[in-house]
Amino acid sequence: MILSKRKFKYYGLLFLKHDLSAGLSVFLVALPLCLGIALASGAPLYTGILSGIIGGLIVSLLSGSPLSVSGPAAGLTTVVGGILLSYNNYPMFMAIVVGAGIFQLLLGLLRLGSIANYFPASVIKGMLAAIGVILISKQLPVAIGYGHPDFWSKEFINLVSSTHLFSNIEELYSSLSSGALIITLLSLGAYYLWEKPAFDKVRFIPVPLFVVGSSIALQIFFKHFIPGIALNETQLVKIPQHLFSSFQLPDFTVFAKHTDAIKWALVIGTLASLETLLSVEAIDKLDPWHRTTPTNRELMAQGAGNILCGFAGALPITAVIVRSSANIDAGGRTKMSAFTHGIFMIGAVMLIPFVINQIPLAALASILVVTGFKLTRPKLYRSMFKLNPKQFLPFVITIVVILFTDLLIGVTIGLILSILFIFYKNYKADYDFKSIFLAIRNKYKVDFDSSKETRLGITTHTIKLHANVSFLDKSPIRELLNAVPHYSCVVIDGTNTKTIDHDVLETISEFCENAKRNGIEVQLKNVARVSLSDIH
Repeated sequence: MILSKRKFKYYGLLFLKHDLSAGLSVFLVALPLCLGIALASGAPLYTGILSGIIGGLIVSLLSGSPLSVSGPAAGLTTVVGGILLSYNNYPMFMAIVVGAGIFQLLLGLLRLGSIANYFPASVIKGMLAAIGVILISKQLPVAIGYGHPDFWSKEFINLVSSTHLFSNIEELYSSLSSGALIITLLSLGAYYLWEKPAFDKVRFIPVPLFVVGSSIALQIFFKHFIPGIALNETQLVKIPQHLFSSFQLPDFTVFAKHTDAIKWALVIGTLASLETLLSVEAIDKLDPWHRTTPTNRELMAQGAGNILCGFAGALPITAVIVRSSANIDAGGRTKMSAFTHGIFMIGAVMLIPFVINQIPLAALASILVVTGFKLTRPKLYRSMFKLNPKQFLPFVITIVVILFTDLLIGVTIGLILSILFIFYKNYKADYDFKSIFLAIRNKYKVDFDSSKETRLGITTHTIKLHANVSFLDKSPIRELLNAVPHYSCVVIDGTNTKTIDHDVLETISEFCENAKRNGIEVQLKNVARVSLSDIH
């Protein structure tokens, strides 16, 4: 009893000192992003907030990650928007989200949490870059005053096709709003200035919060002093007064009526799983306490969250790197910070909807334009171009195919191309482990047997890589490296290796970066380290 009281007091103080303020900071970042992603998806804006609430209140408790924050993600906007346009039936979309959640739940139960390791980094980066291009193209019309998120309703090729180009330009010109343009320029300027050293003292204010707050102030100023450029109601956020008054149930007949409904459920489930697994991997690296997220449990938590999102009419959710990194920057220590952000989210909807309804869509569009730019930044293209053609070609082709067809086809083509490169190099995967043997003793514990080479009290393990090492080997190599005991030495020998895929070099380089704090000495033989700053 005394121990439990001490624990309760400890975690209570931890919450009051760290997690409460971190939860507030995450809420201030997440609210405009939830609204903006709903805008980009062509869904009712309140659905983004519902997703943020479910991600905060439900997924945070089910997840094994202490610092990740879940909510609607920019990476799913393209798929969600396409489904909503195709079916034009929200209950059917809800059923598809439920199906995606069930698929994620099955992935976790089948212990497939390492699935992300079997997608080459070049294809994943190409997918995110293409989403960035689409995000920017779809939000620019809103940013200059167009009052609806569905200006571009087809594939990217139709944005500039000869049959639509002049009519599109004419429609955009007629929708041009001076007030929206001013808000957009000032919002983008804020993002630019926040990176400058002169603004260090105000950097504690989240940029999305400043953008939203200043845009509301500008709209009020326009309305009272320059009514000619004030925004109209179609250019502002509109959250219903009674959020749950229009509650609907999913229409599961979609799977019988539409043959491609199952495909879309699998696409959402796969993409949401990939984004989640990539995000928690990044968050684990940023975690000051170097905790590791159990990936299978994370998939099950996200699956349960998406099943609930489908029944509630919310957008599908993933673990999101932007909100999670904001959580770490604000000093979050436990999952209670993510839970608290969900409390603040539902409180805002219930108590101050009149404030949310004053947010200009142009401000949200500006936030999404910056998000899209970060996904498809020029530095990414330069760094990929510097790599070998096996990395650059799948990256570029994935982008092009996604822009001219759809996301699923683009990722599939990129993956096939990467596999063809493996066959071209006459792929042969085999490893020779000297003085090392992996034994999976329980669900997460991995250890070595007693056959070790020990000199002067230091145990040395040698991993010899043979033949051609491709991205398909990333997962077993990562598991092997994670099993190296603390305070030992590991030799990674590539003497007999002809080619090592860049994905594997990234994995080895990341291990080398983190090895010192675990007391592990790493020796590389004919294995090159790569710069991690240029690839993330």
